[in-house]
Amino acid sequence: MEKNDIEELRTRVGCAAVLEHEGFAIDRKESTRRAVKFRRDDDIVIVIHDDRGWFDARSDAKGDVFALAGYLHRIGFAEALAAVGGLVAFQPTAPVWEKPVGHTQKMASITDRWNHRKRPWRASATWIYLQQCRALPWQIISAAIDADVLREGPYGSMWAKHVDKPGTVIGWEERGPDWRGFSTGGAKALFRFGKMDARRICVTEAAIDALSLAAIEETRSDTLYVSTGGGWSPMTAQALETLASGEGAWLVAATDNNVQGEAFSDRLRQMAECAGCDFSRLRPRCEDWNEELKERRERGELPHTRPTHQG
Repeated sequence: MEKNDIEELRTRVGCAAVLEHEGFAIDRKESTRRAVKFRRDDDIVIVIHDDRGWFDARSDAKGDVFALAGYLHRIGFAEALAAVGGLVAFQPTAPVWEKPVGHTQKMASITDRWNHRKRPWRASATWIYLQQCRALPWQIISAAIDADVLREGPYGSMWAKHVDKPGTVIGWEERGPDWRGFSTGGAKALFRFGKMDARRICVTEAAIDALSLAAIEETRSDTLYVSTGGGWSPMTAQALETLASGEGAWLVAATDNNVQGEAFSDRLRQMAECAGCDFSRLRPRCEDWNEELKERRERGELPHTRPTHQG
């Protein structure tokens, strides 16, 4: 096949078509416009770059549509070309948020959009969501606001800041009563809460989980609580490698108690081995740390929720 024909085929067939044809389905709850998560049983593949790229959430596998076909079928490039070519007429299901071409609007910069949003305050919609729906103690919410890592999102949602190496905001996790996602046009690195130069680095998969674990541990003075935002971007990996290479670093895999959480934990273990730092696995009894926080709150096990007994 000529090079021009290969490029034409790459243009006409997206990664979503290959995945859907192989029995994968979109996980709409876990997807955003920029990163669409596909699941098939325990397999997870994230489609990026407007359907032209992908990566496996549990390994280092990634590439274009031909690499995807080869990866799924364990075949060579020539056979992958044939497999992709057979899908030219296949139309995958469009995500529900897909908008018609030509109706896009120029968006303000990430920094401007972040700065335009207010910090949460007591009785604000975001404060109520975090305290009532997510069971976060007011002390943790207040500390996160003071650290300038939270913003009021629309419709009572929360924005949790991701920063680059110099500390500039580059994106944010979005969580609300009826919505979860990541900032459009933003980039994932790490959400950070706690002591910035801490030896102990607890890595979670969501900012809500990082704050929940901090609440459970009463924000240990030797700990930095971070979130990858559910992904593993090159910037995330670089940020974690920098933290792991610090003097006396101790990398703690505080990821979810499920298959994906174990996969992330294995990656962190390998990273710790390469960096020569300490490593441990901290697993919630529930599926994630926010569910753990809610259960402990119900049982009155948290210092913030224990009743005061008067003599």
